Order: sequence, then C-alpha cells, then structure tokens
Amino acid sequence: MTYQETLSHIYGLARFGMKPGLERIRTTLHALSDPQDAVRTIHVAGTNGKGSTSAFLAAILEAGGHKVGLFTSPHLITFTERIRVNGRELSEQDVISLADRVLSVAPDGTTFFEIVTAMAYLHFAEQGVGPAVMEVGMGGRLDATNIASGILSIITPIAIDHSQYLGNDIGRIAREKAGVIKQGRPTVTSRQAAEAHQVIQR
Repeated sequence: MTYQETLSHIYGLARFGMKPGLERIRTTLHALSDPQDAVRTIHVAGTNGKGSTSAFLAAILEAGGHKVGLFTSPHLITFTERIRVNGRELSEQDVISLADRVLSVAPDGTTFFEIVTAMAYLHFAEQGVGPAVMEVGMGGRLDATNIASGILSIITPIAIDHSQYLGNDIGRIAREKAGVIKQGRPTVTSRQAAEAHQVIQR
C-alpha cells in the first residue's frame, strides 16, 4: 500500500469507535514479541495539559542526553506527528512498514487508537529509545498505552471528560485515570480537586 492508502485503511478503523480494554492490544503486541516490555514508559494521564506536559518532558529528557520517544494524540497537521524520536517524526515509509506489520497480526475489531499505539511501541523498541513518553488517549486503566508496565506515572488536572465511558463525576473519572499508577513505581500528580486527590491517594 502507498502512504495514503495506509492512512485510509487505518482511519477506516475508526468505525469500531472507542472500545476500552487491553485484550486486543495485548494480543497484537504479543504477536510482535511484546515490544512494550523493551521500552521504559512514562505515562501521562489526566484531562487538561497532557499534551503540553508530554512535550515538555520529552524536550527536557532529550536535552539531558536521552534518546526519547514521544507518543501524542491527536495530531495537529499530519499523522506522522503522533510518533517521534528526539523530535523527529515518523517518515511516511515508517508508517507504511509499521502499519503493515501491526495490521497483519491485529485481531478483528482492533481500533484505530490501538493500531497506532502498537505502531508506537514497536517503533520505540526498534529504535532503542531510552524513556518513551506516552500520552494516554482516554482514561488510563483500560487505555491501550497502559499495556506497558511503565517507570513513572504522571496525572495532570482531572475534570469531567468522556463521561459516557469514564463516569459522570470526578471521583469515577479519577479512578479510571489513576489506573496508570503501578505498584512500586513513582507517581507525580498536579494539584487536583479534593475528590480526585483522594482517589489518587487511595
């Protein structure tokens, strides 16, 4: 497929909508030899400021001499913005190659975001990045990025968002976003509303 044909195919998966869960991404990445296990992932969850926090952190780490992966969504202009290594976007040929490999093993019903997340983990593992800053797509607990164990979790300010999937109050939404917290691994959180702060502490 050409680059445009590849994008058309990937975008076409949006018909499956948002389907929170880790089963499809787990199956896909396992078939690719679990590249997420080779990546030291920093998860950035929250409602406001995820993108800027991810970009700032990636820039700081790169300035400190690290080879840094950055995964963000949505893109502003081109699809290739979503996956970067030391600020360098994917090439169109990278998109074709990664998508072909991921799509060949993804189970039926795999969503657009799951495919793109798998492409990011595969690319970062093969590029030998040090830390990879992964911006959560929606929520946290069941977000495709959360398939990696992670070395650090960051939670930016939490507000009401995606309530049809995450719940209609701050406490329920905070529980979903706090799903990126891993036992024995550090977590950094911004100032939060009292209800969200209590959930994160628990």
